[in-house]
Formats: sequence, C-alpha cells, structure tokens
Amino acid sequence: MSKEFELKYAATPEILSAVRAELDAVTEIAMETTYYDTPNKDLSARHMTLRRRYENGTSVCTLKAPDGANRRKEYETEAATIEEAIPILCKLSGWEELKILTAKGLITVCGARFTRQAATVTLLDCVVEIALDSGVLMGGGREVPLCELEVELKSGSEATATYFANVLAARHGLVRESKSKFARALALAEQST
Repeated sequence: MSKEFELKYAATPEILSAVRAELDAVTEIAMETTYYDTPNKDLSARHMTLRRRYENGTSVCTLKAPDGANRRKEYETEAATIEEAIPILCKLSGWEELKILTAKGLITVCGARFTRQAATVTLLDCVVEIALDSGVLMGGGREVPLCELEVELKSGSEATATYFANVLAARHGLVRESKSKFARALALAEQST
C-alpha cells in the first residue's frame, strides 16, 4: 500500500513539449485504463475507485480509497482480470467488504487511453515523478481529449513537492486540475444517461 499525493494540472500539447524538453531520462508508457463499479454504484458511494490499467501491455489492478486532502491510499497488484485481482486487493487493503460488494458482478463505468511520459526528479528532501499524459477520456460511448501534467510525490516532503509543482506551474502557465481522470471520465459517461 502506498499513499498517493499528487497535484494535477490541465495542459496543452505545447506545454507538455516544453516541459518534456526540460526533463532527463523520460520513460514512455502506453496506458489503457478501465474503471469499474457495481451496478448499484457501491464503490462510488464510498469514494472508492477500482480500475485495471494496461501499462505497456502489463495488466495492473488498483483499488484507491480516500485518505485526506489530496491523498488516497492505493493498493496494486498484477492480475489478468479485475475479478482475479479482487481477493488480492482485499488482502492488501484489509477491506473484505470489497468481496461482498462485488460478488454480484461489476460493470465497466468509463475509461482512459493515453501515453505517459514520466521522469523522476530528485529534490532536496523528496523525490517526485513528473507525468505528462496525452490521450483521451472515454465514457458513454464518447471520447474527449486528455492533456495533463501530474507531479506525484514518491517519497519525502509534501511541502517541497508542492512548492516544486507550484514553481513548475507558474513557469509554464499551468492551471490546477481538481478532478481525477476517473471523475472526468465518469462525468462524460453520466452525460450520456
């Protein structure tokens, strides 16, 4: 389990290119994400997110749970299907209710398909990952463009990571994005119903 602390910013392709030019050792990852819920939206009601993401062809299943402002607990496992991952995610999270809630099945809610260019940056008292994401959000049979930058704390000081993100945002004219990819894709899906 890790605690996720990240700051997201809306961007343009030009901004992503400019930031990319400043980074060393960038890794490119093709990502395709599917978000799930129960037919009764039991997970959304608990502010939980269940997803399967292909990362350069590897299937990684994740359960996210709220843990305060800008933070989420995140549990991950490699698994071929989301159903195969559920018992493992229950064990990792200690949240056995997940088995009960999902016993009657899951539905696909929405998704995203994008390319991530990621670089690790070591600062004075923390390590962050800068992720440049470009692709589409999908929901309700529709797609909208996705272009954003994330600064995710990997270890160390949240204050330093926040300061670094604010300086980066000011330098490139970035605007804070308050909603997750899931929330935006879900809103797209709900517009179709």
